[in-house]
Amino acid sequence: IDLASESVGGKILFATDDFFAPAENLIKSDGPSFKEHEYTEFGKWMDGWETRRKRTPGHDWCVISLGIPGIVRGFDADISYFEGSYPPRMSIQAANVEEDKLPKIPERGVRTGAAATPEELAAIAELQSNNWNHLVPMTELKPGKPAESHNYFLVNSPQRWTHIRLNIFPDGGIARLRVYGTGQRDWTATDPKEPEDLVAIAFGGVCVGFSNAHFGHPNNMIGVGEAKSIADGWQTARRLDRPAVLESDDNGTLLVPGCEWAVFRLAHPGVITQIEVDTRCFKGNSPDRCKVDGCILTTQEEEDTIKHKWILPDHKWKALLPVTKLSPDQSHSFNSLTVELQDVITHARLTIIPDGGVSRLRLRGFPSSICLLRHREKPPMRFSVKAGFRPSL
Repeated sequence: IDLASESVGGKILFATDDFFAPAENLIKSDGPSFKEHEYTEFGKWMDGWETRRKRTPGHDWCVISLGIPGIVRGFDADISYFEGSYPPRMSIQAANVEEDKLPKIPERGVRTGAAATPEELAAIAELQSNNWNHLVPMTELKPGKPAESHNYFLVNSPQRWTHIRLNIFPDGGIARLRVYGTGQRDWTATDPKEPEDLVAIAFGGVCVGFSNAHFGHPNNMIGVGEAKSIADGWQTARRLDRPAVLESDDNGTLLVPGCEWAVFRLAHPGVITQIEVDTRCFKGNSPDRCKVDGCILTTQEEEDTIKHKWILPDHKWKALLPVTKLSPDQSHSFNSLTVELQDVITHARLTIIPDGGVSRLRLRGFPSSICLLRHREKPPMRFSVKAGFRPSL
């Protein structure tokens, strides 16, 4: 997941200079573009962050507030279209700063053609970001093709981070910065009587397998907030095995073969009590029906199952929602069968029949203290449910 993307709430807090193009371009969700003959009053129009040619001591840098605080696994510094003006070197630092510890930093507003003001410099100095941990030391950037110049950096850090500082040495332009990782939240601070969305991308939920993602990745379904368009959801290609003429049974159920599916690792093992399947924005391409199943897998079992394309024995999956009719452009809320079964799950599978698109999937419930660090050598234990769950039934 790109933890810094504007689509999940990433925000530029500060940049030393935004003369040719503002730092906000770094966290755009779409890829960079190039307009050969377009210029602004400050110079060539560029789709990225580009500072002026530095004529004073120092180097340029910016601070990004992650939209999803979490564990960073790697970075992509994309310098596409900046082959004549990219910085020779860069480094990346990080910190875990709670919201109430942040200084009052002035709103950035329109930045093109501007440099940081003394007021902004004084405010950001309170963060002491020059002392933050280095996740990427000073490293040379290497250009590639004009439209595809990615520099990837692997990160091996188990810590939770909330803010990133990107340093460029000494100046230049970068098209996009992707901060790849998984969300992480403090589950001990949750209300034990209120259900949480256990599959939310912001808390660490992630898609670990799918059958088809022709028009949109399943991770979009567990994204932040409501979908803005069909581009912000999961959408499959039309199945080629659909009948030439569709028919239905006596109950009005379409007689169509096949299905599409997506599997998610929950942000935290738990008991699902409420399910939301949202088809809003999908007006002419929503699925006819859906179902949701859950199972328990250890870390090793997940890795093995991924290698086998998520072919699991049927007894592994427990029904959370039976096959249910869906309507276009509508949010559907259901009670999960786990209220009766009281089954803890670690993974959930959404199946849509026969194909189509879903904008959001919410699996609300109560976290449990199941341990999944090693294979079970004994018969399955009885899993305890977090305090507050039973009284809430």
